Amino acid sequence: MQSAFTGIELGKRSLMAHTQGMYTVGHNMSNASTDGYSRQRVEMQPFDPIYLPGLNRAETAGQLGQGVSVTTIRRIRDVILEERIVAQANGQGYWEMRDKYLLMVEQVYNEPTDSSVRTLMDRFWESWQELSLFPSQFSARQAVLQRGQALIDGIHTRYEALKQVRDMLETDIKVTVGRVNTILDDIAGLNEQIVKIQAVGDNPNDLLDRRDLLVKELSGIIDITADNRDPDEFLIHTGGLHLVQGMQVHHLATEMDPLNDGYSSVVWQKSGEAAWFRGGSLASLVELRDGDVRGEIQKLDMMTVNFIDLVNEIHENAYGLTGTTNLPFFVEHPFINNLAGNYDRNGDGIYDSSYIFRMTGKNTLDSEEQIGLRGTIHLSAQSGTIRLDYFPTDTVGDVIKRINNAGAEVVARLNNDNMLTLKGTPAADPANPDFVIRYIEDTGSFLTGYAGLLLENGPAGAYTWERADAVLSLQGNGVQYAVAPLAHPSGWIEVNPTLMRDPGSVAAGFGENGRPAQAGDGRAALAIAQLRNTPVMVGRISSFDEYFAEVVADIGLKGEVAERSLQTEDLIMKELEDMRASISGVNIDEELSLMIKFQHGYSAASRFISEVDKMLDTIINRMGV
Repeated sequence: MQSAFTGIELGKRSLMAHTQGMYTVGHNMSNASTDGYSRQRVEMQPFDPIYLPGLNRAETAGQLGQGVSVTTIRRIRDVILEERIVAQANGQGYWEMRDKYLLMVEQVYNEPTDSSVRTLMDRFWESWQELSLFPSQFSARQAVLQRGQALIDGIHTRYEALKQVRDMLETDIKVTVGRVNTILDDIAGLNEQIVKIQAVGDNPNDLLDRRDLLVKELSGIIDITADNRDPDEFLIHTGGLHLVQGMQVHHLATEMDPLNDGYSSVVWQKSGEAAWFRGGSLASLVELRDGDVRGEIQKLDMMTVNFIDLVNEIHENAYGLTGTTNLPFFVEHPFINNLAGNYDRNGDGIYDSSYIFRMTGKNTLDSEEQIGLRGTIHLSAQSGTIRLDYFPTDTVGDVIKRINNAGAEVVARLNNDNMLTLKGTPAADPANPDFVIRYIEDTGSFLTGYAGLLLENGPAGAYTWERADAVLSLQGNGVQYAVAPLAHPSGWIEVNPTLMRDPGSVAAGFGENGRPAQAGDGRAALAIAQLRNTPVMVGRISSFDEYFAEVVADIGLKGEVAERSLQTEDLIMKELEDMRASISGVNIDEELSLMIKFQHGYSAASRFISEVDKMLDTIINRMGV
């Protein structure tokens, strides 16, 4: 039998349900501008009727309803769309960081301006051209020194600017790793709260929104996938490794890498193993620091090393006004003081390696002459060695071009005396030193009897840096070699102080038969001026002018690609976010209409309770009087 107060209880449930609806609408409107918030909806259903099927059911005309109840407060969201947004944030974070830092690198080059390195080098060549016309003038030598110093200052400035960008990337990497760990800890903490709330049957909507927002932010930093199939154990993993497993977190860390100029490597904190990511801002930062910016520094170093090497090669064989000779125009500092280039690489106190930058054969060659030989040259590369075949119909120039275009970390040219010169280039792998020739082998006779460089052909006569006194595999005293320079020569190369103190020692002419050059001899100065357009060994680039054109074009193209890719990623993300806003976002007009609906429902329930109260008052106070 139903209670006389059933109507009061029925109206009370309606009041509570519509009140909860009003509060939910207010919560939605309050968070209309909250990032990542998903609008919530109160789901109502009829309360269980009084009489359910059973033997004790009263004989009535039908089930008597008991009003309404709130079953849940649900987030409005599209799971598939949310997953797409998380995946898209990965690419957006990657290109956003590349666009930001590549713009900085573009600004470093400052081309074309009066203070750019290219302009300063052009003036340097012009000063030598002028000296070749007036070799007896003291003022022309002063101009060479001053413009040489200005050029070196410009190279130093560019190096420092690039290094500053790389240092900024290093700081950004450390900060980003710390942010990743903070996000992981926050997600694990939210997982614990969410599981507890769900265990008592409630929906932690606001906590779920907060977690989704953190997952999206994390996806913008590293490439991740989230797995929410198990409500008790929310998973986030990257590259097959768990970052978050419920409340368990696997943190990242940074460790100094002495093989990478002391910059940090991103590792797993627990195991110390290297952590690799395929996308996101962290992968972009590491790629920029150890790829793009390091590569730009290496290009500058390569240009600088070859520039000073070629200028010094001519200047040391020429004479100044005072008859001085054998003076380098630029000061070079070797990586080690051992004349044979021997170095203790593993730190056990015993020489185990040879750091040789340049080696020159003792035989004079003709670039247009066919070699009449067949064989295979093996040269050190980024990974292992590169094989280069040569044939009897090849000219010396053909073999040299083949070496320079092979992608090996060794390049070749004929020096001023038409002798074959091999040089080491910057190493792509940070574990290998820059400007060190690591391996040379010839199965034939081109590098042995023909060029006069190696003692024997085949593996037995190969030159390898992984042993001390490796220069003993070269052909005796006729072979010239130079040990590797200090790291990053673009940061420390200077004009010879002896020349700055005595400008008359600046060489302008070549002597003859062991005698100093005449006062009017400007052949050496002209030879240096002609280096401007002479093929030199700057990787696959043939001249200094082409070097400047290539590096500026290369960084410009990289910046253009980054800018366009970021624009594309932003457009895609905007479309996804707009779709999400149309589904999960708060629409003020819609919320106001719901507010009116719940307000009317609340008023109706109040009126209903008032009428029931009047009925009860009649029964209780007025019947039987």
